[in-house]
Amino acid sequence: MERTILHCDCNAFYVSVETLLDPTLAEGPSAVCGDPESRRGIILAKNEKAKAFGVQTAETIWQARRKCPDLRLVAPHRSEYVKYSRRCNELYLQYTDLVDPFGIDESFLDVTGTAHLFGTGEQIADELRRRMRVEVGLTISVGVSFNRAFAKLGSDYKKPDGTTVFSRGNYKDKVWPLPVSALLYVGRHALDKLSRLGVYTIGDLAVCDPAFLHGVFGKMGDTLLCYARGEDDEPVRPFYEEREVKSVGNSMTFAHNLVGEDECRMGLTALCDNVGRRLRRHGLVCQTVQLGIRDPEFRNRSRQVTLERPTNSTRALIDISMALLRAHWQIGRPIRMLSVTAANLLPEAQSCEQLSLFDAAEARQAREKQRRLDRTVDALRERFGDQSVVFAHSVKKEDKEKEENKP
Repeated sequence: MERTILHCDCNAFYVSVETLLDPTLAEGPSAVCGDPESRRGIILAKNEKAKAFGVQTAETIWQARRKCPDLRLVAPHRSEYVKYSRRCNELYLQYTDLVDPFGIDESFLDVTGTAHLFGTGEQIADELRRRMRVEVGLTISVGVSFNRAFAKLGSDYKKPDGTTVFSRGNYKDKVWPLPVSALLYVGRHALDKLSRLGVYTIGDLAVCDPAFLHGVFGKMGDTLLCYARGEDDEPVRPFYEEREVKSVGNSMTFAHNLVGEDECRMGLTALCDNVGRRLRRHGLVCQTVQLGIRDPEFRNRSRQVTLERPTNSTRALIDISMALLRAHWQIGRPIRMLSVTAANLLPEAQSCEQLSLFDAAEARQAREKQRRLDRTVDALRERFGDQSVVFAHSVKKEDKEKEENKP
């Protein structure tokens, strides 16, 4: 049976949620940024009125205000974004149990098995767009196709609040003329390489020699060619089903390359904070920590270490990850992406700590103190939001930047 895959993408998600919280933001150009008081802060999202002035996501605040002096800036409310993301996915789950979030503001849906109940993929997409406007207050753009890669392209094709269908009958006419940069996973460095090879459109990529692309890009070349030719057969995995947790990981591709120990530690702190919290939520500890590194040229390196003592401590995960990074990477070299994965998991209640005659009582007390601290931080965040407690390392760097910006 031909698959019917939808990709639903919330339009200007952060700023749309902020506008629901404060409707006056809709009166003029507005944007969400990391730190409204800092000229070095980054624009995270902007509304259509700001977009008309040329304001772009990921540019600095001073650049945006140079284009739009009346731009209104607000700080992000991440707990609200999580809440609205859940509401969106709850709506999608009314049409299929095959819902796979692809970030906080977008999800893949496989409606192949429920089309007989709700209609064609295009009809379901239009119904979702209508209900999202009325019931949630947000707008979404939806791509409909026979695979994930083309569905993702479709959601970017008509914005805001549009439905696009890429079928087997029209994709060569509609998809192949698009710039190759529109294809999933074609970043700046891949785009530079493809441009030097004379590959400018998705159609150019689709007719490339497979062996040649593999020689230039490795496995990524195989994937990109598969996407361009409409041969992507990756399934939509049901994220919300009950399943055994075999590993807990998190990865982040950074807006700018990380260089130096301070920036690397900040990146790893954010990742380990997430991984440690999820381990504790599931009542698990890990016996292995894996570190993944990708440089700006898309070269990947992965290293892992087996622990003498299983842990779910955020502080321990940070220290272990930093030790792996120092041992296997030149700190001065730029890093584009980092990942931290906790593997070889055990139930916390079943794990036991092997005591040593050489293990000082002070060390055991320090670990117990850290365990209580982690639980306290988890409880505070559960009650007051994720940003109610942040790591001192991040705060110190922000304070330092503010100090540097003072006249």
